[in-house]
Amino acid sequence: MSTLEMIQLMNREDEKVARAVRRAVPAVARAVEEIVRRLRSGGRRSYVGAGSSGRLAILDASECPPTFGVSHGQVQALIAGGRRAIMSAVEGAEDSPANAVRDLRRRKLSKRDVVVGIAASATTPYVLGAVKYAKKVGAATIGVAANRLGPLRKVVDIFIGAEVGPEVLTGSTRLKAGTAQKMVLNMLSTAAMVQLGHAYENLMIDAVPTNRKLEGRAVRILQEASGKSVSAAEQALRTTGHNMRLGLLLLKRGVDAGGARKLLAKAKGNLRVALGEAGPRQRNRVS
Repeated sequence: MSTLEMIQLMNREDEKVARAVRRAVPAVARAVEEIVRRLRSGGRRSYVGAGSSGRLAILDASECPPTFGVSHGQVQALIAGGRRAIMSAVEGAEDSPANAVRDLRRRKLSKRDVVVGIAASATTPYVLGAVKYAKKVGAATIGVAANRLGPLRKVVDIFIGAEVGPEVLTGSTRLKAGTAQKMVLNMLSTAAMVQLGHAYENLMIDAVPTNRKLEGRAVRILQEASGKSVSAAEQALRTTGHNMRLGLLLLKRGVDAGGARKLLAKAKGNLRVALGEAGPRQRNRVS
């Protein structure tokens, strides 16, 4: 093949990924609802994977704290072989179910938690060991795979199988299978965090402004959410120590920083309730 023919082939194959994920959407929705239930009751979400799947798990988990303002402990990721496996292959690491049990015990996995096992083949021993131990503890279990016939489906509570077919480079599951896994993880984390109140409409109200670019984004978010001027949004951020939730309360409720904190505390952290914009379902959760 010429270079162009090769890339065209890969592009045609990639078009199959979204269709495969679409077929798994009902299972993804059930998984999100289970994750929300567990996190709302004080549980944690732990991703478990090996190789490319483990690296995708780490990527999604590491992006949750800066994007949604949650603690690093609430969303965790384990990769077979530990830190060294992030950058290079660790021989035999994925073949040990016992290592998965050891790793989850170190994280003090409890029955309030949810474990998401990610394995393109649905056969990875490290992932199977993790979900079997999680079930024994009483945690919820979710499986994400590109093979619906592997044993992972039989041992998890909710199975998400986005079958994408053979890879252009045979067996290289970092391609279509990896793309499908990334799409599913995007849905799991984003939808769960939105339902838990870490967004205002479609705005990242809990994003952590750790650099100038993100500080500018915080100003734009407050401006769009409140309808106020840029200078008003900047002043609200300065007054609240760059806390966008409190800043929005300042702008929309006309209170000072102390009053904003009291409103948010009374609403048990529910921003919609604190703003007086909540529907019956949101108000019931607080009451």
